[in-house]
Amino acid sequence: MTGERKMPPAPEAAVRLPETTEVAAIASESGRTSRPMEPPDRRFDRLRADLYQLALRLICIATSTTTVALMVTAKDSTTVSIYGFEFPVQSKWSFSNVFEYLVGVSGAVAAYSLLQLLVTASMLARRSPVLSSRSQAWLIFAVDLSLAYALMSAGSAAAGISNLNRTGIRHTTLPNFCKPLKRFCNHVAISIAFTFFTCCLLTTSAIQYVIWLSKN
Repeated sequence: MTGERKMPPAPEAAVRLPETTEVAAIASESGRTSRPMEPPDRRFDRLRADLYQLALRLICIATSTTTVALMVTAKDSTTVSIYGFEFPVQSKWSFSNVFEYLVGVSGAVAAYSLLQLLVTASMLARRSPVLSSRSQAWLIFAVDLSLAYALMSAGSAAAGISNLNRTGIRHTTLPNFCKPLKRFCNHVAISIAFTFFTCCLLTTSAIQYVIWLSKN
């Protein structure tokens, strides 16, 4: 019929992406924001290194604290015979600047090791990497190595003084003071041994950071 009106065409439906295309777009978007998964082997190696570092710090605290405890309790008194005369002799760690230096360095090592132990334990509890950057690794490496050198110098100087007390001075009648002052000399000797052991631990820790830096 000529009077019949034509109905307007129905609006076209909005074009939809295929479901597979939407999934791919979502995956692509999430891939841009998420971090890549760390391989299990690498994650296990990192955890093992962190636990090894935790054990090193714990042993460093024990050895450096033992060094300080033995040295500050190193004291004794007795009498010695020089040229046939009896003289009272008193020996104490604080009479020597070298022994005081050893106590100071060992105390600093104990405090530093405790700080590193707390930081490492906190990061492990939060399941976060202990080392977050190369600059942090270089800083800890430098501090470890500096304290190791300080312990080496303090232990070497203290060992020289202790050996002098034990052997006396040649060509003189100065006696071996460690015979009458056994308690003092034994405390000093064991304290020096723990000093060198702590030095080895700090050196081992520094080497571990060098290995980490070479791999990252």
